[in-house]
Amino acid sequence: MNREVLDASEALALAQKVDPQFAPAWAGRSPEEQAALALYFLPHHSAKPSLTPTRPRVIKWYCPFACQSSFPSGHRYCINTFTGCAHKCVYCYAMSYMQAEAALKRDFERMIDRDMNDLERFDVPPAPVHLSNSTDPFQSLETASGHTKYALTQILVHRHRFTSVRMLTKNPLLPVQLGYIDFFRRLGELAPDHPHAAALRQGGFPGFCIEVSLAFWREDARAAYDPCAPTVEQRMEGIRALRAAGIPVVLRIDPLFPRAPLGADPAKTYASFDLVQPQSAEDIDNLVGFARDVGVLHVVHSPAKIVQPRGRKLSPAMQAMRRVYDCVAAPDKPIFRGGAWRLPDAIARAQITEPFLETCRRVGVAAKYCKHNLIETP
Repeated sequence: MNREVLDASEALALAQKVDPQFAPAWAGRSPEEQAALALYFLPHHSAKPSLTPTRPRVIKWYCPFACQSSFPSGHRYCINTFTGCAHKCVYCYAMSYMQAEAALKRDFERMIDRDMNDLERFDVPPAPVHLSNSTDPFQSLETASGHTKYALTQILVHRHRFTSVRMLTKNPLLPVQLGYIDFFRRLGELAPDHPHAAALRQGGFPGFCIEVSLAFWREDARAAYDPCAPTVEQRMEGIRALRAAGIPVVLRIDPLFPRAPLGADPAKTYASFDLVQPQSAEDIDNLVGFARDVGVLHVVHSPAKIVQPRGRKLSPAMQAMRRVYDCVAAPDKPIFRGGAWRLPDAIARAQITEPFLETCRRVGVAAKYCKHNLIETP
């Protein structure tokens, strides 16, 4: 079959071949929407009996690794404007599958144009879009390439194909310096005839939002764990500028690390493992207080994972953090799951999550777990 686009019956038959772990995103939709999703996300002429969302070039399925029953993200998009990340944060979850060095994507603009054209010609229903899950859209590569600016420009042109637009960065000052504020404002303004304008407005969800990661209050902790990322003060300056311009911001105090003293037999400090203390109780108070003062929508949190990098050894800092986790989990052991070591759930809740949530309640700031923050965004 040499035709580029399948007819209606063929497209619907293609939808019936979607892998069961992704099938919930098709369930309950009209035949036309099922066919449109299949045409956009699934390979058209594969002989395989079960198909996964692998077709798009740049505007991709949000998380191609996760089963919908455990991570019900549904139909939503992710655009990674670069590959790799220059920030080199030692705990980054993307290290388990991304290359070590930051680089431009070849033919990025041409590929995103082709994806946008496919969204239009297949009449794909609107869905949320996230920039970027696996690389910072505002790292230094943006200054020279403008890939993120181009992606935002095309999203604005095709705004009716997207519901909410979310960005994730550790460099909120760069888009302010590059003059992107007007883009952000326009992306947040849905036309009255947008198919999801009323639902977003009634649910209190902004059409556009920037999530800024700021897990450390002290500069020595930032330098130890986010070695090439912007400083604490630079991030705070960027957040203040965004809020002064009326741009909705979410603060990601994420990841959260165990607080000293560590373990109980005998209790130790991070210095016992030749590590800088990532977060103290006072640091968390200051971060949550900053979130309240600048008026963020909410804060996002999750316990830190010790990620096994793709094709590389753990960094010295993360090798030491493994020993911290062994100490905190004793007499149990950390759990290896999804390419990373994690504290047992009960220990993570008692020593990390609940103390953080108590601070948020006391200060008066809404807090959301990272997965819940994602899947509730329409």
